[in-house]
Amino acid sequence: MSVRLDFRRVDSFLEMMSASRGASQNTLDAYRRDLSDASEFLANQGGLTSATNDSLARYLKDLNTRGMAKSTAARRLSSLKSFYKFELEEGEREDDPTSRLDGPQIVRKIPDVLSKEEVARLIEGTIGDEPTAVRDQCIVELLYSAGLRASEACELPISSLPRGKDTALIIRGKGEKDRITPLGAPAREALAKWLEVREQFLPTNANRKTAEKFVFPSRGKTGHFTRRRLAQILEELAIKAGISPKRVTPHALRHAFATHLLSGGADLRAVQMLLGHADISTTQIYTHVMTDELQQLLEAAHPLAN
Repeated sequence: MSVRLDFRRVDSFLEMMSASRGASQNTLDAYRRDLSDASEFLANQGGLTSATNDSLARYLKDLNTRGMAKSTAARRLSSLKSFYKFELEEGEREDDPTSRLDGPQIVRKIPDVLSKEEVARLIEGTIGDEPTAVRDQCIVELLYSAGLRASEACELPISSLPRGKDTALIIRGKGEKDRITPLGAPAREALAKWLEVREQFLPTNANRKTAEKFVFPSRGKTGHFTRRRLAQILEELAIKAGISPKRVTPHALRHAFATHLLSGGADLRAVQMLLGHADISTTQIYTHVMTDELQQLLEAAHPLAN
Protein backbone atom coordinates (compact mmCIF):
# COMPACT_ATOMS: atom_id res chain seq x y z
CA MET A 1 0.00 0.00 0.00
CA SER A 2 2.79 2.43 0.93
CA VAL A 3 4.54 1.85 -2.40
CA ARG A 4 1.36 2.59 -4.39
CA LEU A 5 0.82 5.73 -2.34
CA ASP A 6 4.42 6.72 -2.98
CA PHE A 7 3.90 6.34 -6.74
CA ARG A 8 0.75 8.46 -6.66
CA ARG A 9 2.43 11.23 -4.70
CA VAL A 10 5.55 11.13 -6.87
CA ASP A 11 3.36 11.37 -9.98
CA SER A 12 1.62 14.43 -8.51
CA PHE A 13 5.01 15.98 -7.68
CA LEU A 14 6.31 15.41 -11.22
CA GLU A 15 3.13 16.87 -12.73
CA MET A 16 3.70 20.02 -10.66
CA MET A 17 7.38 20.21 -11.70
CA SER A 18 6.38 19.93 -15.35
CA ALA A 19 3.43 22.32 -15.29
CA SER A 20 4.65 24.98 -12.83
CA ARG A 21 8.44 24.79 -13.11
CA GLY A 22 8.80 23.81 -16.75
CA ALA A 23 11.12 20.90 -15.88
CA SER A 24 12.49 19.05 -18.91
CA GLN A 25 11.80 15.37 -19.50
CA ASN A 26 15.39 14.53 -18.53
CA THR A 27 14.94 16.36 -15.23
CA LEU A 28 11.63 14.61 -14.55
CA ASP A 29 13.19 11.22 -15.30
CA ALA A 30 16.04 11.98 -12.88
CA TYR A 31 13.58 12.95 -10.12
CA ARG A 32 11.62 9.75 -10.68
CA ARG A 33 14.74 7.57 -10.48
CA ASP A 34 15.90 9.29 -7.30
CA LEU A 35 12.55 9.07 -5.55
CA SER A 36 11.91 5.50 -6.71
CA ASP A 37 15.24 4.40 -5.25
CA ALA A 38 14.40 6.00 -1.90
CA SER A 39 10.89 4.52 -1.96
CA GLU A 40 12.30 1.03 -2.54
CA PHE A 41 14.69 1.40 0.42
CA LEU A 42 11.89 2.71 2.66
CA ALA A 43 9.29 0.13 1.58
CA ASN A 44 9.49 -1.76 4.89
CA GLN A 45 9.64 1.44 6.95
CA GLY A 46 6.35 3.05 5.99
CA GLY A 47 7.40 4.17 2.53
CA LEU A 48 8.46 7.52 1.13
CA THR A 49 5.33 9.37 2.19
CA SER A 50 5.75 8.34 5.86
CA ALA A 51 9.53 8.69 6.07
CA THR A 52 11.16 10.16 9.18
CA ASN A 53 14.41 11.98 9.69
CA ASP A 54 15.96 8.76 11.05
CA SER A 55 14.79 6.55 8.18
CA LEU A 56 16.08 9.03 5.61
CA ALA A 57 19.38 9.27 7.48
CA ARG A 58 19.65 5.48 7.17
CA TYR A 59 18.92 5.79 3.45
CA LEU A 60 21.75 8.30 2.98
CA LYS A 61 24.07 6.01 4.93
CA ASP A 62 23.04 3.16 2.62
CA LEU A 63 23.98 5.25 -0.42
CA ASN A 64 27.44 5.68 1.05
CA THR A 65 27.67 1.92 1.75
CA ARG A 66 26.81 1.24 -1.89
CA GLY A 67 29.80 3.35 -2.87
CA MET A 68 27.68 5.97 -4.58
CA ALA A 69 29.47 9.13 -5.71
CA LYS A 70 29.04 12.11 -3.39
CA SER A 71 27.58 14.17 -6.22
CA THR A 72 24.91 11.52 -6.86
CA ALA A 73 24.07 11.21 -3.16
CA ALA A 74 23.77 15.00 -2.93
CA ARG A 75 21.40 15.01 -5.90
CA ARG A 76 19.28 12.28 -4.30
CA LEU A 77 18.94 14.36 -1.14
CA SER A 78 18.09 17.44 -3.21
CA SER A 79 15.31 15.47 -4.92
CA LEU A 80 13.95 14.38 -1.55
CA LYS A 81 14.01 17.94 -0.22
CA SER A 82 12.05 19.16 -3.26
CA PHE A 83 9.54 16.34 -2.87
CA TYR A 84 8.87 16.97 0.83
CA LYS A 85 8.59 20.71 0.26
CA PHE A 86 5.83 19.87 -2.23
CA GLU A 87 4.17 17.53 0.28
CA LEU A 88 4.16 20.30 2.89
CA GLU A 89 2.67 22.81 0.47
CA GLU A 90 -0.02 20.30 -0.52
CA GLY A 91 -0.92 19.61 3.11
CA GLU A 92 0.07 15.94 2.81
CA ARG A 93 2.59 16.32 5.65
CA GLU A 94 3.00 18.59 8.64
CA ASP A 95 6.78 18.32 8.78
CA ASP A 96 9.81 18.09 6.51
CA PRO A 97 11.87 15.00 7.42
CA THR A 98 14.85 16.33 5.42
CA SER A 99 15.13 19.64 7.30
CA ARG A 100 17.93 18.40 9.59
CA LEU A 101 19.75 16.29 7.01
CA ASP A 102 23.03 17.47 5.50
CA GLY A 103 24.33 16.15 2.23
CA PRO A 104 27.93 15.06 1.57
CA GLN A 105 30.49 17.80 1.20
CA ILE A 106 31.43 18.10 -2.46
CA VAL A 107 34.71 19.72 -3.45
CA ARG A 108 34.28 21.25 -6.88
CA LYS A 109 37.16 20.42 -9.18
CA ILE A 110 38.72 23.52 -10.65
CA PRO A 111 38.63 23.13 -14.43
CA ASP A 112 41.79 22.94 -16.54
CA VAL A 113 41.11 25.97 -18.70
CA LEU A 114 42.45 26.40 -22.22
CA SER A 115 44.49 29.57 -22.60
CA LYS A 116 43.57 32.29 -25.09
CA GLU A 117 46.56 31.26 -27.18
CA GLU A 118 45.40 27.63 -27.27
CA VAL A 119 41.91 28.62 -28.36
CA ALA A 120 43.46 30.81 -31.07
CA ARG A 121 45.45 27.80 -32.32
CA LEU A 122 42.28 25.72 -32.49
CA ILE A 123 40.55 28.38 -34.56
CA GLU A 124 43.60 28.79 -36.82
CA GLY A 125 43.43 25.06 -37.50
CA THR A 126 39.95 25.45 -38.98
CA ILE A 127 40.81 28.19 -41.45
CA GLY A 128 40.26 27.06 -45.02
CA ASP A 129 37.88 27.18 -47.98
CA GLU A 130 36.78 23.54 -47.78
CA PRO A 131 33.16 23.19 -46.59
CA THR A 132 34.24 20.98 -43.68
CA ALA A 133 36.76 23.62 -42.56
CA VAL A 134 34.04 26.29 -42.73
CA ARG A 135 31.79 24.07 -40.63
CA ASP A 136 34.48 23.34 -38.05
CA GLN A 137 35.35 27.02 -37.68
CA CYS A 138 31.68 27.83 -37.07
CA ILE A 139 31.46 25.08 -34.43
CA VAL A 140 34.51 26.29 -32.49
CA GLU A 141 33.45 29.94 -32.73
CA LEU A 142 29.97 29.17 -31.39
CA LEU A 143 31.24 26.99 -28.53
CA TYR A 144 33.82 29.57 -27.49
CA SER A 145 32.00 32.82 -28.34
CA ALA A 146 28.61 31.80 -26.95
CA GLY A 147 29.60 29.31 -24.23
CA LEU A 148 27.22 26.68 -25.59
CA ARG A 149 26.81 23.28 -23.97
CA ALA A 150 27.47 20.27 -26.24
CA SER A 151 23.76 19.46 -26.49
CA GLU A 152 22.91 23.11 -27.24
CA ALA A 153 25.40 23.20 -30.12
CA CYS A 154 24.37 19.83 -31.57
CA GLU A 155 20.64 20.60 -31.39
CA LEU A 156 20.85 24.30 -32.26
CA PRO A 157 17.78 25.08 -34.39
CA ILE A 158 17.83 27.46 -37.34
CA SER A 159 15.06 29.40 -35.59
CA SER A 160 17.52 30.38 -32.82
CA LEU A 161 19.81 32.31 -35.16
CA PRO A 162 19.86 36.13 -35.20
CA ARG A 163 17.73 37.79 -37.84
CA GLY A 164 18.07 41.13 -39.54
CA LYS A 165 20.09 43.46 -37.37
CA ASP A 166 19.98 41.11 -34.36
CA THR A 167 23.33 39.78 -33.17
CA ALA A 168 22.29 37.25 -30.54
CA LEU A 169 21.31 33.60 -30.36
CA ILE A 170 18.24 32.49 -28.44
CA ILE A 171 19.27 29.32 -26.64
CA ARG A 172 16.89 26.78 -25.12
CA GLY A 173 18.95 25.50 -22.17
CA LYS A 174 18.44 23.30 -19.12
CA GLY A 175 14.94 23.24 -17.68
CA GLU A 176 13.60 24.40 -21.07
CA LYS A 177 14.62 27.95 -20.16
CA ASP A 178 15.58 30.39 -22.89
CA ARG A 179 18.55 32.73 -22.68
CA ILE A 180 19.92 35.35 -25.04
CA THR A 181 23.57 35.01 -26.01
CA PRO A 182 25.16 37.84 -28.05
CA LEU A 183 27.63 36.83 -30.76
CA GLY A 184 30.84 38.69 -31.51
CA ALA A 185 31.85 39.67 -35.06
CA PRO A 186 34.15 36.62 -35.65
CA ALA A 187 31.37 34.20 -34.63
CA ARG A 188 28.80 35.99 -36.81
CA GLU A 189 31.17 35.90 -39.79
CA ALA A 190 31.90 32.19 -39.27
CA LEU A 191 28.17 31.49 -38.99
CA ALA A 192 27.39 33.42 -42.19
CA LYS A 193 30.06 31.49 -44.13
CA TRP A 194 28.73 28.19 -42.82
CA LEU A 195 25.15 28.96 -43.80
CA GLU A 196 26.37 29.57 -47.37
CA VAL A 197 27.65 25.98 -47.67
CA ARG A 198 25.39 24.22 -45.17
CA GLU A 199 23.02 22.88 -47.84
CA GLN A 200 25.82 20.60 -49.08
CA PHE A 201 25.56 18.71 -45.77
CA LEU A 202 21.80 18.19 -45.85
CA PRO A 203 20.75 14.57 -46.45
CA THR A 204 19.00 13.68 -49.69
CA ASN A 205 16.86 10.96 -48.12
CA ALA A 206 13.53 11.16 -46.29
CA ASN A 207 15.31 12.64 -43.26
CA ARG A 208 16.03 15.92 -45.06
CA LYS A 209 12.94 17.70 -43.73
CA THR A 210 14.02 16.99 -40.14
CA ALA A 211 17.65 17.93 -40.78
CA GLU A 212 16.69 21.27 -42.33
CA LYS A 213 15.59 22.47 -38.88
CA PHE A 214 19.11 22.37 -37.43
CA VAL A 215 22.18 24.56 -37.87
CA PHE A 216 24.41 21.47 -37.98
CA PRO A 217 22.40 18.87 -39.90
CA SER A 218 23.11 15.16 -40.00
CA ARG A 219 22.01 12.14 -41.99
CA GLY A 220 21.09 10.36 -38.74
CA LYS A 221 17.58 9.79 -37.44
CA THR A 222 17.65 12.88 -35.17
CA GLY A 223 18.58 15.14 -38.08
CA HIS A 224 21.33 16.89 -36.11
CA PHE A 225 24.92 16.37 -35.00
CA THR A 226 25.55 13.88 -32.21
CA ARG A 227 27.78 14.63 -29.23
CA ARG A 228 30.08 11.85 -30.36
CA ARG A 229 30.59 13.45 -33.77
CA LEU A 230 31.18 16.83 -32.15
CA ALA A 231 33.80 15.28 -29.85
CA GLN A 232 35.52 13.64 -32.83
CA ILE A 233 35.81 16.96 -34.67
CA LEU A 234 37.30 18.69 -31.63
CA GLU A 235 39.72 15.81 -31.08
CA GLU A 236 40.99 16.14 -34.66
CA LEU A 237 41.39 19.91 -34.26
CA ALA A 238 43.24 19.45 -30.94
CA ILE A 239 45.77 17.09 -32.51
CA LYS A 240 46.26 19.54 -35.38
CA ALA A 241 46.85 22.37 -32.88
CA GLY A 242 49.29 20.33 -30.79
CA ILE A 243 47.01 20.21 -27.73
CA SER A 244 46.10 17.09 -25.79
CA PRO A 245 42.70 15.90 -27.12
CA LYS A 246 41.62 15.19 -23.53
CA ARG A 247 41.72 18.94 -22.86
CA VAL A 248 39.66 19.97 -25.88
CA THR A 249 35.99 19.21 -25.33
CA PRO A 250 32.80 21.26 -25.77
CA HIS A 251 32.80 21.82 -22.02
CA ALA A 252 36.45 22.94 -22.10
CA LEU A 253 35.56 25.67 -24.60
CA ARG A 254 32.60 26.66 -22.40
CA HIS A 255 35.02 26.90 -19.45
CA ALA A 256 37.36 29.04 -21.54
CA PHE A 257 34.47 31.30 -22.57
CA ALA A 258 33.55 32.00 -18.94
CA THR A 259 37.08 32.33 -17.57
CA HIS A 260 38.31 34.62 -20.33
CA LEU A 261 35.26 36.85 -19.89
CA LEU A 262 35.91 37.19 -16.16
CA SER A 263 39.63 37.80 -16.62
CA GLY A 264 38.68 40.53 -19.11
CA GLY A 265 36.61 42.31 -16.47
CA ALA A 266 33.12 40.90 -17.06
CA ASP A 267 30.66 40.96 -14.15
CA LEU A 268 30.04 37.58 -12.49
CA ARG A 269 26.25 38.01 -12.71
CA ALA A 270 26.50 38.76 -16.43
CA VAL A 271 28.57 35.61 -16.99
CA GLN A 272 26.00 33.63 -14.99
CA MET A 273 23.26 34.82 -17.35
CA LEU A 274 25.33 34.07 -20.46
CA LEU A 275 26.06 30.53 -19.25
CA GLY A 276 22.47 29.91 -18.22
CA HIS A 277 23.39 28.91 -14.66
CA ALA A 278 20.45 28.87 -12.25
CA ASP A 279 22.75 29.30 -9.24
CA ILE A 280 25.62 31.80 -9.19
CA SER A 281 27.66 29.41 -7.01
CA THR A 282 28.06 27.27 -10.14
CA THR A 283 29.56 30.24 -11.96
CA GLN A 284 31.88 31.10 -9.08
CA ILE A 285 34.06 28.08 -9.85
CA TYR A 286 35.68 30.22 -12.56
CA THR A 287 36.78 32.83 -10.04
CA HIS A 288 39.04 30.17 -8.47
CA VAL A 289 40.96 29.90 -11.73
CA MET A 290 41.47 33.65 -11.77
CA THR A 291 42.56 33.58 -8.11
CA ASP A 292 45.28 31.04 -8.94
CA GLU A 293 46.53 33.23 -11.79
CA LEU A 294 46.59 36.31 -9.55
CA GLN A 295 48.46 34.34 -6.87
CA GLN A 296 51.15 33.40 -9.38
CA LEU A 297 51.37 37.01 -10.52
CA LEU A 298 51.71 38.20 -6.93
CA GLU A 299 54.48 35.72 -6.16
CA ALA A 300 56.36 36.68 -9.31
CA ALA A 301 55.97 40.45 -9.20
CA HIS A 302 55.47 41.66 -5.61
CA PRO A 303 58.69 42.86 -3.89
CA LEU A 304 57.76 41.18 -0.56
CA ALA A 305 56.60 37.90 -2.09
CA ASN A 306 60.02 36.25 -1.80
